[in-house]
Amino acid sequence: MNETNIKKQLLNEVIKLLDGKISVLQEAIKSAKESRDADSKSSVGDKYETSRAMMHIEIDKNETQLRNILKQRNEVQKIKTNHLSDNVEFGSVVYTSNGNYFISVALGKIAIDNNAFYSISLVSPIGILLNTRRVGDDIMFQGKNITIKNII
Repeated sequence: MNETNIKKQLLNEVIKLLDGKISVLQEAIKSAKESRDADSKSSVGDKYETSRAMMHIEIDKNETQLRNILKQRNEVQKIKTNHLSDNVEFGSVVYTSNGNYFISVALGKIAIDNNAFYSISLVSPIGILLNTRRVGDDIMFQGKNITIKNII
């Protein structure tokens, strides 16, 4: 499998995972708004107001998460799958002696053709250590010496 194809597959999987999170949050916001709007005022005014306030807090929390994920999706869409670099940077696929990484957003393990890749951000602990490194460089992470074998 060629290198750009792996990067394309990883990018597509990341976008698919983000789209799934976006759909879940949009549905949660819609459901909470419907519930809030359908809630009729009961004879116990305080209970009604507390319920509406809790719904409002939940809606705000979900809307904040949605904005963050939409921002992440917008950022990963800027990754150019045919761009190759000598240094680890946003959008790089990094093969190391201790696992493979896709430098994008923190989504965890992704399997592509029976190979495991970890989708991480540059601000994660290992992302910080990998940033701007080159093939052959060593980093020390959690007491392990890790060598960069390849960068796509």
